[in-house]
Amino acid sequence: MRKIHVIGIGAGDPDQLTLQAVRALRDTDVFFVLDKGEVKSDLVELRRGILRTHLPEGTYRVVEARDPERDRSAGGAAYGPAVGDWRSARADLYENLIAGKLGEDETGAFLVWGDPALYDSTLGIVEEVLARGAVAFAYDVVPGVSSVSTLVARHRTGLNRVARPVQITTGRRLAEGFPEGVDDVVVMLDAHQVFRQYADQDIDIYWGAYLGTPDEILDSGPIAEAAPRIARLRAEARERKGWIMDTYLLRRRPRE
Repeated sequence: MRKIHVIGIGAGDPDQLTLQAVRALRDTDVFFVLDKGEVKSDLVELRRGILRTHLPEGTYRVVEARDPERDRSAGGAAYGPAVGDWRSARADLYENLIAGKLGEDETGAFLVWGDPALYDSTLGIVEEVLARGAVAFAYDVVPGVSSVSTLVARHRTGLNRVARPVQITTGRRLAEGFPEGVDDVVVMLDAHQVFRQYADQDIDIYWGAYLGTPDEILDSGPIAEAAPRIARLRAEARERKGWIMDTYLLRRRPRE
């Protein structure tokens, strides 16, 4: 039976791979890499760089495929269906790749940024492909160093404070209000810099973009002071590269 590894590869630094991830790489015959277009072609090159770092040349194959486009203009009630359509299109692609590019006795792998269990769709899509029943395979999951872990490490701080909870959410949810009962909030997928809504509150921000890559950018401080700097850094980086991936931790200061 075919086998699939879903491998967390960290936030971009080849040194962030765990020994378990390296063993899974060495056990793989075919790596499936999704191309997000010319603007994000360096994401493909980062994956290839990880393979070159850890594997002898000529011991594996790389199969690239164009990632289906998602309707990013959909909002409100249309957001869920738009994501569902995109995931189904990805499932079609995965199914075709596994059936057409992976031999019956071979092992394939999907290289997932960060950790496959944190804000990534790969596991759900793999399960959807299996549920369809058109192609059979076994699969396992190798955890990775997430961008969240990389962020707090770079800022030399903890993810939570003593005996206090931490919440991980999205920019879309943060726009609805700061989570109740939580003073430490990690925000991912915030294309609209929602943190600026909280510039009048006693909250510090720890921000990072392109974490784990040579283009990494960091900033931190009270939101009122850091927000203009982050907005400028973000705009300059997006103009230079054509895309940006960032995340941040919001930390409410202790109340008197």
